[in-house]
Amino acid sequence: MLREGKVRIPSGCSISGIIDKTGKRFNGKDIIKSIGLMHERSNGLGGGFAAYGIYPDYKDFYALHIFYDNLNIKKQTDNFLNTYFDIEYNEAIPTKSIPEILEQPIIWRYFVYPKNARLKDTRLSETDFIFKYIMIINRDYDGAYVFSSGKNMGAFKGVGYPEDIGEFYMLENYNAYMWTAHGRFPTNTPGWWGGAHPFTLLNWSIVHNGEISSYDTNRRFVEMYGYVCNLQTDTEVITYLFDLLVRKHHLSIKRTIQAIVAPFWDDIDAMADSKLKNELKYIRAVYSPALINGPFSIIVGFHGGMIALNDRIKLRPLVIAEYNSKVYVSSEESAIKIICNQPDRIWAPEGGEPVIVLLEETKKGASMI
Repeated sequence: MLREGKVRIPSGCSISGIIDKTGKRFNGKDIIKSIGLMHERSNGLGGGFAAYGIYPDYKDFYALHIFYDNLNIKKQTDNFLNTYFDIEYNEAIPTKSIPEILEQPIIWRYFVYPKNARLKDTRLSETDFIFKYIMIINRDYDGAYVFSSGKNMGAFKGVGYPEDIGEFYMLENYNAYMWTAHGRFPTNTPGWWGGAHPFTLLNWSIVHNGEISSYDTNRRFVEMYGYVCNLQTDTEVITYLFDLLVRKHHLSIKRTIQAIVAPFWDDIDAMADSKLKNELKYIRAVYSPALINGPFSIIVGFHGGMIALNDRIKLRPLVIAEYNSKVYVSSEESAIKIICNQPDRIWAPEGGEPVIVLLEETKKGASMI
Protein backbone atom coordinates (compact mmCIF):
# COMPACT_ATOMS: atom_id res chain seq x y z
CA MET A 1 0.00 0.00 0.00
CA LEU A 2 1.27 3.46 -0.88
CA ARG A 3 2.18 5.60 2.11
CA GLU A 4 3.38 9.14 2.47
CA GLY A 5 7.10 9.74 2.40
CA LYS A 6 9.29 11.24 5.07
CA VAL A 7 8.74 14.79 3.87
CA ARG A 8 6.03 16.56 5.86
CA ILE A 9 4.29 19.52 4.22
CA PRO A 10 1.51 20.59 6.58
CA SER A 11 0.32 23.38 4.27
CA GLY A 12 -0.57 20.89 1.54
CA CYS A 13 -4.01 19.71 0.39
CA SER A 14 -6.48 21.58 -1.80
CA ILE A 15 -10.24 21.97 -1.67
CA SER A 16 -12.78 23.21 -4.17
CA GLY A 17 -16.55 23.41 -4.42
CA ILE A 18 -19.30 24.61 -6.76
CA ILE A 19 -23.02 24.94 -6.07
CA ASP A 20 -25.83 26.22 -8.29
CA LYS A 21 -28.39 27.81 -5.97
CA THR A 22 -31.23 27.17 -8.43
CA GLY A 23 -30.65 23.43 -8.17
CA LYS A 24 -29.68 23.16 -11.82
CA ARG A 25 -27.40 20.19 -12.34
CA PHE A 26 -24.12 20.24 -14.25
CA ASN A 27 -21.46 17.63 -14.93
CA GLY A 28 -18.12 17.11 -13.20
CA LYS A 29 -15.83 18.69 -15.81
CA ASP A 30 -15.48 22.06 -14.06
CA ILE A 31 -14.79 20.68 -10.60
CA ILE A 32 -12.10 18.39 -12.04
CA LYS A 33 -10.53 21.35 -13.86
CA SER A 34 -10.63 23.48 -10.71
CA ILE A 35 -9.05 20.95 -8.36
CA GLY A 36 -6.59 19.83 -11.05
CA LEU A 37 -5.11 23.33 -11.24
CA MET A 38 -3.86 22.87 -7.66
CA HIS A 39 -1.93 19.72 -8.57
CA GLU A 40 1.14 20.79 -6.55
CA ARG A 41 -0.88 20.80 -3.34
CA SER A 42 -1.35 17.03 -3.65
CA ASN A 43 1.15 14.18 -3.81
CA GLY A 44 -0.91 11.49 -5.52
CA LEU A 45 -1.94 9.70 -2.33
CA GLY A 46 -5.53 10.91 -2.20
CA GLY A 47 -8.16 12.63 -4.29
CA GLY A 48 -11.92 12.66 -4.25
CA PHE A 49 -15.26 14.28 -4.95
CA ALA A 50 -18.76 14.52 -3.49
CA ALA A 51 -21.73 15.12 -5.77
CA TYR A 52 -25.32 15.98 -4.82
CA GLY A 53 -28.38 15.28 -6.97
CA ILE A 54 -26.73 12.56 -9.06
CA TYR A 55 -29.24 9.74 -8.47
CA PRO A 56 -32.70 11.17 -9.28
CA ASP A 57 -34.01 7.75 -10.32
CA TYR A 58 -33.17 6.37 -6.86
CA LYS A 59 -33.63 9.55 -4.81
CA ASP A 60 -35.70 7.80 -2.12
CA PHE A 61 -33.03 5.17 -1.44
CA TYR A 62 -29.77 5.41 0.48
CA ALA A 63 -26.86 5.07 -1.92
CA LEU A 64 -24.16 3.00 -0.23
CA HIS A 65 -20.73 3.20 -1.90
CA ILE A 66 -18.45 0.49 -0.53
CA PHE A 67 -14.79 -0.45 -0.97
CA TYR A 68 -13.95 -4.16 -0.67
CA ASP A 69 -10.51 -5.72 -0.35
CA ASN A 70 -11.68 -9.02 -1.87
CA LEU A 71 -14.72 -11.00 -3.02
CA ASN A 72 -14.91 -12.98 0.21
CA ILE A 73 -15.53 -9.91 2.37
CA LYS A 74 -17.96 -8.62 -0.26
CA LYS A 75 -19.98 -11.83 0.04
CA GLN A 76 -20.07 -11.51 3.83
CA THR A 77 -21.15 -7.89 3.61
CA ASP A 78 -23.78 -8.69 0.96
CA ASN A 79 -25.31 -11.22 3.37
CA PHE A 80 -25.31 -8.63 6.13
CA LEU A 81 -26.94 -6.00 3.92
CA ASN A 82 -29.61 -8.43 2.71
CA THR A 83 -30.47 -9.19 6.33
CA TYR A 84 -31.25 -5.60 7.28
CA PHE A 85 -32.03 -3.81 4.02
CA ASP A 86 -34.16 -4.12 0.93
CA ILE A 87 -31.75 -3.67 -1.97
CA GLU A 88 -33.44 -2.00 -4.92
CA TYR A 89 -30.40 -2.23 -7.18
CA ASN A 90 -26.65 -2.79 -6.93
CA GLU A 91 -23.70 -2.78 -9.30
CA ALA A 92 -19.99 -2.14 -9.62
CA ILE A 93 -19.41 1.61 -9.80
CA PRO A 94 -18.33 2.28 -13.38
CA THR A 95 -14.65 3.18 -13.70
CA LYS A 96 -12.20 3.76 -16.52
CA SER A 97 -8.83 2.06 -16.76
CA ILE A 98 -6.10 4.70 -16.71
CA PRO A 99 -2.33 4.25 -16.21
CA GLU A 100 -2.23 6.65 -13.26
CA ILE A 101 -4.43 4.37 -11.10
CA LEU A 102 -2.45 1.16 -10.72
CA GLU A 103 -4.22 -0.60 -7.86
CA GLN A 104 -7.82 -0.40 -6.73
CA PRO A 105 -10.24 -2.20 -4.43
CA ILE A 106 -13.58 -3.63 -5.53
CA ILE A 107 -15.88 -0.59 -5.69
CA TRP A 108 -19.61 -1.26 -5.42
CA ARG A 109 -22.80 0.70 -4.92
CA TYR A 110 -26.16 -0.33 -3.48
CA PHE A 111 -29.45 1.54 -3.39
CA VAL A 112 -31.08 0.41 -0.18
CA TYR A 113 -33.88 1.04 2.28
CA PRO A 114 -34.26 -0.43 5.79
CA LYS A 115 -36.45 -3.52 5.99
CA ASN A 116 -39.69 -2.41 7.63
CA ALA A 117 -39.75 -5.24 10.14
CA ARG A 118 -36.14 -4.63 11.15
CA LEU A 119 -36.75 -0.91 11.47
CA LYS A 120 -39.77 -1.48 13.73
CA ASP A 121 -37.87 -3.98 15.87
CA THR A 122 -35.03 -1.57 16.57
CA ARG A 123 -37.36 1.38 17.33
CA LEU A 124 -34.78 3.59 15.69
CA SER A 125 -35.40 6.46 13.32
CA GLU A 126 -34.61 5.73 9.68
CA THR A 127 -31.38 7.73 9.79
CA ASP A 128 -30.26 6.19 13.10
CA PHE A 129 -30.87 2.76 11.57
CA ILE A 130 -28.63 3.56 8.61
CA PHE A 131 -26.04 5.07 10.96
CA LYS A 132 -26.01 2.00 13.22
CA TYR A 133 -25.41 -0.54 10.47
CA ILE A 134 -22.83 1.56 8.64
CA MET A 135 -20.85 1.76 11.86
CA ILE A 136 -21.11 -2.02 12.28
CA ILE A 137 -19.76 -2.68 8.78
CA ASN A 138 -16.89 -0.23 9.13
CA ARG A 139 -16.00 -1.56 12.58
CA ASP A 140 -16.55 -5.31 12.29
CA TYR A 141 -16.13 -6.23 8.62
CA ASP A 142 -12.41 -6.05 8.04
CA GLY A 143 -11.79 -5.24 4.38
CA ALA A 144 -15.14 -3.53 3.80
CA TYR A 145 -15.64 0.21 4.14
CA VAL A 146 -18.83 2.18 3.47
CA PHE A 147 -17.48 5.48 2.19
CA SER A 148 -20.76 7.10 1.16
CA SER A 149 -24.30 6.61 2.46
CA GLY A 150 -26.59 9.54 1.61
CA LYS A 151 -29.71 9.85 -0.50
CA ASN A 152 -29.31 11.17 -4.06
CA MET A 153 -25.61 11.91 -3.49
CA GLY A 154 -22.34 10.06 -3.59
CA ALA A 155 -18.61 10.24 -2.90
CA PHE A 156 -15.98 9.13 -5.40
CA LYS A 157 -12.45 8.88 -4.05
CA GLY A 158 -9.21 6.94 -4.07
CA VAL A 159 -5.41 6.95 -4.10
CA GLY A 160 -4.25 9.26 -6.87
CA TYR A 161 -4.21 12.90 -7.89
CA PRO A 162 -7.75 14.31 -7.87
CA GLU A 163 -7.88 15.00 -11.59
CA ASP A 164 -6.94 11.34 -12.20
CA ILE A 165 -9.58 10.15 -9.72
CA GLY A 166 -12.15 12.26 -11.58
CA GLU A 167 -11.17 10.65 -14.87
CA PHE A 168 -11.09 7.19 -13.26
CA TYR A 169 -14.72 7.52 -12.08
CA MET A 170 -15.78 9.27 -15.32
CA LEU A 171 -17.41 12.13 -13.43
CA GLU A 172 -18.21 13.91 -16.69
CA ASN A 173 -21.08 11.40 -16.92
CA TYR A 174 -22.71 12.56 -13.66
CA ASN A 175 -24.85 15.67 -13.19
CA ALA A 176 -25.08 17.34 -9.78
CA TYR A 177 -26.28 20.67 -8.37
CA MET A 178 -23.27 20.71 -6.04
CA TRP A 179 -19.74 19.33 -6.29
CA THR A 180 -16.91 19.38 -3.79
CA ALA A 181 -13.38 18.14 -4.36
CA HIS A 182 -10.16 17.44 -2.51
CA GLY A 183 -6.52 16.90 -3.37
CA ARG A 184 -4.68 15.27 -0.49
CA PHE A 185 -1.16 15.62 0.81
CA PRO A 186 -1.16 13.26 3.81
CA THR A 187 0.81 14.59 6.75
CA ASN A 188 0.28 12.40 9.82
CA THR A 189 -1.74 9.50 8.40
CA PRO A 190 -1.34 6.99 5.55
CA GLY A 191 -2.49 7.55 2.01
CA TRP A 192 -5.07 4.82 1.27
CA TRP A 193 -8.40 4.53 -0.54
CA GLY A 194 -10.53 4.91 2.59
CA GLY A 195 -8.42 7.80 3.88
CA ALA A 196 -8.98 9.98 0.83
CA HIS A 197 -11.47 12.84 1.20
CA PRO A 198 -14.42 13.49 1.16
CA PHE A 199 -15.50 11.88 4.41
CA THR A 200 -19.22 11.32 4.48
CA LEU A 201 -22.03 10.11 6.69
CA LEU A 202 -25.61 10.07 5.49
CA ASN A 203 -25.99 13.35 3.58
CA TRP A 204 -22.97 15.09 5.13
CA SER A 205 -19.64 15.37 3.33
CA ILE A 206 -16.40 17.07 4.38
CA VAL A 207 -13.29 18.07 2.44
CA HIS A 208 -10.52 19.54 4.56
CA ASN A 209 -7.15 21.24 4.23
CA GLY A 210 -5.20 21.37 7.49
CA GLU A 211 -4.65 19.48 10.68
CA ILE A 212 -6.93 18.91 13.67
CA SER A 213 -4.81 19.15 16.81
CA SER A 214 -7.89 18.58 19.00
CA TYR A 215 -8.60 15.24 17.33
CA ASP A 216 -8.39 13.03 20.44
CA THR A 217 -10.74 15.29 22.41
CA ASN A 218 -13.19 15.48 19.50
CA ARG A 219 -12.95 11.73 18.90
CA ARG A 220 -13.69 10.82 22.51
CA PHE A 221 -16.69 13.16 22.44
CA VAL A 222 -18.34 11.63 19.35
CA GLU A 223 -17.52 8.07 20.43
CA MET A 224 -19.68 8.67 23.53
CA TYR A 225 -22.62 8.73 21.09
CA GLY A 226 -21.78 5.58 19.14
CA TYR A 227 -19.55 6.95 16.38
CA VAL A 228 -16.52 4.85 15.49
CA CYS A 229 -13.38 6.67 14.33
CA ASN A 230 -11.16 4.06 12.70
CA LEU A 231 -10.17 5.56 9.35
CA GLN A 232 -6.66 6.73 10.30
CA THR A 233 -7.30 10.41 9.69
CA ASP A 234 -8.43 13.42 11.71
CA THR A 235 -10.96 14.69 9.16
CA GLU A 236 -13.41 11.87 9.84
CA VAL A 237 -14.32 13.37 13.20
CA ILE A 238 -15.49 16.68 11.65
CA THR A 239 -18.15 14.82 9.67
CA TYR A 240 -19.36 13.08 12.80
CA LEU A 241 -19.47 16.34 14.76
CA PHE A 242 -21.82 17.92 12.22
CA ASP A 243 -24.03 14.85 12.15
CA LEU A 244 -24.14 14.62 15.95
CA LEU A 245 -24.88 18.27 16.66
CA VAL A 246 -27.35 18.91 13.82
CA ARG A 247 -29.13 15.58 13.35
CA LYS A 248 -29.00 14.11 16.86
CA HIS A 249 -28.82 17.17 19.12
CA HIS A 250 -31.01 19.31 16.85
CA LEU A 251 -28.76 22.36 16.89
CA SER A 252 -29.11 24.72 13.98
CA ILE A 253 -26.24 24.84 11.54
CA LYS A 254 -25.28 28.30 12.80
CA ARG A 255 -25.21 27.08 16.41
CA THR A 256 -23.22 24.02 15.35
CA ILE A 257 -20.62 26.26 13.74
CA GLN A 258 -20.50 28.37 16.90
CA ALA A 259 -19.66 25.20 18.84
CA ILE A 260 -17.13 23.81 16.38
CA VAL A 261 -15.42 27.15 15.67
CA ALA A 262 -16.33 28.96 18.87
CA PRO A 263 -15.33 32.61 19.33
CA PHE A 264 -12.49 33.28 21.75
CA TRP A 265 -13.55 33.93 25.33
CA ASP A 266 -12.19 37.49 25.18
CA ASP A 267 -14.31 38.18 22.11
CA ILE A 268 -17.41 36.79 23.81
CA ASP A 269 -16.78 38.90 26.93
CA ALA A 270 -16.47 42.03 24.80
CA MET A 271 -19.87 41.54 23.11
CA ALA A 272 -22.48 44.24 23.73
CA ASP A 273 -25.42 41.91 23.00
CA SER A 274 -25.97 40.26 26.40
CA LYS A 275 -28.36 37.62 25.01
CA LEU A 276 -25.89 36.48 22.35
CA LYS A 277 -23.06 36.62 24.89
CA ASN A 278 -24.92 34.27 27.24
CA GLU A 279 -25.87 31.91 24.41
CA LEU A 280 -22.25 31.63 23.25
CA LYS A 281 -21.02 31.07 26.80
CA TYR A 282 -23.54 28.24 27.14
CA ILE A 283 -22.49 26.66 23.85
CA ARG A 284 -18.80 26.89 24.73
CA ALA A 285 -19.41 25.33 28.14
CA VAL A 286 -21.69 22.48 27.00
CA TYR A 287 -19.92 21.69 23.73
CA SER A 288 -16.31 22.40 24.66
CA PRO A 289 -15.20 18.91 23.45
CA ALA A 290 -16.62 19.76 20.01
CA LEU A 291 -14.31 22.74 19.53
CA ILE A 292 -11.91 22.12 16.63
CA ASN A 293 -8.39 23.42 17.13
CA GLY A 294 -5.59 23.63 14.63
CA PRO A 295 -5.21 25.10 11.13
CA PHE A 296 -8.01 24.18 8.75
CA SER A 297 -10.27 25.19 5.93
CA ILE A 298 -13.25 22.97 5.15
CA ILE A 299 -16.17 22.67 2.78
CA VAL A 300 -19.22 20.97 4.24
CA GLY A 301 -21.82 19.58 1.86
CA PHE A 302 -25.38 18.68 2.87
CA HIS A 303 -28.71 18.33 1.10
CA GLY A 304 -29.80 21.84 0.42
CA GLY A 305 -26.54 23.69 0.74
CA MET A 306 -22.84 24.15 1.34
CA ILE A 307 -20.74 25.63 4.15
CA ALA A 308 -17.25 27.09 3.71
CA LEU A 309 -15.33 27.64 6.94
CA ASN A 310 -11.80 28.11 8.19
CA ASP A 311 -10.13 28.26 11.59
CA ARG A 312 -10.48 31.25 13.89
CA ILE A 313 -7.11 32.80 13.02
CA LYS A 314 -7.18 31.81 9.34
CA LEU A 315 -4.12 29.60 9.07
CA ARG A 316 -5.39 28.04 5.85
CA PRO A 317 -6.56 29.87 2.71
CA LEU A 318 -10.17 30.04 1.59
CA VAL A 319 -11.60 32.04 -1.32
CA ILE A 320 -15.26 32.51 -2.30
CA ALA A 321 -16.75 33.79 -5.56
CA GLU A 322 -20.22 34.34 -6.99
CA TYR A 323 -21.37 34.39 -10.59
CA ASN A 324 -25.07 34.46 -11.43
CA SER A 325 -26.63 31.55 -9.52
CA LYS A 326 -23.35 29.73 -8.82
CA VAL A 327 -21.07 30.03 -5.81
CA TYR A 328 -17.46 28.83 -5.98
CA VAL A 329 -15.17 27.93 -3.08
CA SER A 330 -11.49 27.04 -3.29
CA SER A 331 -8.09 27.12 -1.64
CA GLU A 332 -6.83 29.46 -4.37
CA GLU A 333 -8.36 32.24 -6.44
CA SER A 334 -6.77 30.79 -9.57
CA ALA A 335 -8.71 27.54 -9.14
CA ILE A 336 -11.93 29.55 -9.37
CA LYS A 337 -10.91 31.81 -12.22
CA ILE A 338 -9.87 28.91 -14.42
CA ILE A 339 -13.58 27.96 -14.60
CA CYS A 340 -15.14 31.38 -13.93
CA ASN A 341 -12.78 34.08 -15.16
CA GLN A 342 -14.99 37.10 -14.36
CA PRO A 343 -17.03 36.44 -11.22
CA ASP A 344 -19.53 39.03 -10.02
CA ARG A 345 -17.84 39.05 -6.62
CA ILE A 346 -14.78 37.40 -5.10
CA TRP A 347 -13.52 37.60 -1.52
CA ALA A 348 -11.73 35.81 1.32
CA PRO A 349 -13.80 35.35 4.49
CA GLU A 350 -12.37 36.23 7.89
CA GLY A 351 -11.06 33.55 10.21
CA GLY A 352 -13.93 31.61 11.75
CA GLU A 353 -16.47 33.41 9.53
CA PRO A 354 -18.84 30.87 7.97
CA VAL A 355 -20.13 31.24 4.43
CA ILE A 356 -23.43 29.34 4.18
CA VAL A 357 -24.90 28.89 0.71
CA LEU A 358 -28.42 27.48 0.39
CA LEU A 359 -30.44 26.25 -2.54
CA GLU A 360 -33.29 28.61 -3.27
CA GLU A 361 -35.84 25.94 -2.40
CA THR A 362 -34.10 25.31 0.92
CA LYS A 363 -34.42 28.95 1.96
CA LYS A 364 -38.22 28.63 1.96
CA GLY A 365 -38.10 26.33 4.97
CA ALA A 366 -34.62 26.72 6.36
CA SER A 367 -35.41 25.93 10.01
CA MET A 368 -32.21 23.90 10.35
CA ILE A 369 -30.04 26.91 9.50
